Amino acid sequence: MKTLIRFISITTLTRNTKHPSLKQHNLIIHNHITTRSYSNEKQPISIAPTVSSPSPDGVSAIDAGTSMRKPISLWPGMYHSPVTNALWQARNVIFDNAGSCVGNGVLNKSPGDSRTTILYPFSTDYILREQYRNPWNGIRVGKLLEDLDALAGTISFKHCFNHAGMADSLLLVTASVDKMVIKKPILVDNDLKILGAVTWVGRSSMEIQLEVIQSTEETSDPQDSQALIANFTFVARDSKTGKSAIINQITPETEKEKLLWQEAEERNKLRKEKRKQQKKEIENEKEAERLNALLTEGRVFMDMPALADRDSILIKDTCLQNALVCQPQQRNTHGRIFGGFLMRRAFELAFATAYAFAGRAPLFLEVDHVDFLKPVDVGNFLRLKSCVLFTELENPKQPLINVEVVAHVTRPELRSAEVSNKFYFTFTTSSDGMTNNKIRSVVPATEEEARRVIERIDAEKCS
Repeated sequence: MKTLIRFISITTLTRNTKHPSLKQHNLIIHNHITTRSYSNEKQPISIAPTVSSPSPDGVSAIDAGTSMRKPISLWPGMYHSPVTNALWQARNVIFDNAGSCVGNGVLNKSPGDSRTTILYPFSTDYILREQYRNPWNGIRVGKLLEDLDALAGTISFKHCFNHAGMADSLLLVTASVDKMVIKKPILVDNDLKILGAVTWVGRSSMEIQLEVIQSTEETSDPQDSQALIANFTFVARDSKTGKSAIINQITPETEKEKLLWQEAEERNKLRKEKRKQQKKEIENEKEAERLNALLTEGRVFMDMPALADRDSILIKDTCLQNALVCQPQQRNTHGRIFGGFLMRRAFELAFATAYAFAGRAPLFLEVDHVDFLKPVDVGNFLRLKSCVLFTELENPKQPLINVEVVAHVTRPELRSAEVSNKFYFTFTTSSDGMTNNKIRSVVPATEEEARRVIERIDAEKCS
């Protein structure tokens, strides 16, 4: 079943829409959303703002209490962006329209069954555009990362859930996100499109590939419109036992789908090999020499600060951190903290770290592979710590600033703290207006910091 979600004018809504049913071909009005089901076409999800300026003719505001109420397990927090709200509403429609399917057997599906598209009408929707605009008139990358995770989650739902009853037995979580590289600047004044589908399936895991597309008057080749490609890996767990759960398989149909499947299979093999390599400790003499070389300048800073290189700075002197208690409004459909929210908060802290370090607004280039190591629950005390791990200054016109953000789940009652995520972002700076601010080298002061730098440098070379 294909679903079209479009937004209608706020002034046409009535208050008598508290509990409409979501049966096939019925017209739904909910939070500015009109939903119809179609059997022969697949339409993109259009995004519209969830807020509106006061009406000049005095139309009263919409009562927030008239929202349709879903079981708490299916209704996420309302903190999120217009995109995430629309996507979770689409998931509820998927559940309600899957009632005719019976049984928990594994099905064979095609990538087209999960393919989903989101449209951002930035050029015509002022309110939506303002929600995604940053202080430098560019796109808020953190919100975009949040939306990408929400879309990947919706696509995984489409692929795995055969009927609404599976919501109580199957848990889908983000396991990792592959390295994402910005191919071209994303403009906040031009329409944007994100499309994606499941491209590869294992026994209990799947890969979803998302494309961020933005055309301009100068782009005639479709490839030139591609701004970003993101590969998300989701895993399925039995909600009662926590063990891996078998999911629907996939059968690529077109030549492109077969090629994407092969590429995803290769990436999956590389991930497994990389995990094995990461378990090996630095033991040989060559690595010891690298450690010692990195620590040489750091020891000067610690022991003879007056003689230290003025074009360098210690890693610990670039650090920033923040903390928050995770609220119910930040949860996903499984009741845990939404992975996209964590990525957005990590990006915004990394941006601030690079900004304070460089002395001018940084330009985002890429985010490296992200592993979601531990779940984050509502009520957890989350601490995000960031630092500039190293810089690459070979090209003075485009210096690279590599920022590490580590998320710790802290439980004061248990006197425990665990790492839930590690994020690695790369920024550069613009030379516009640059006069006195020179990008400095960053040096480690401890062996632990030096090991982290070596691991990241090696990871950059392998990617």
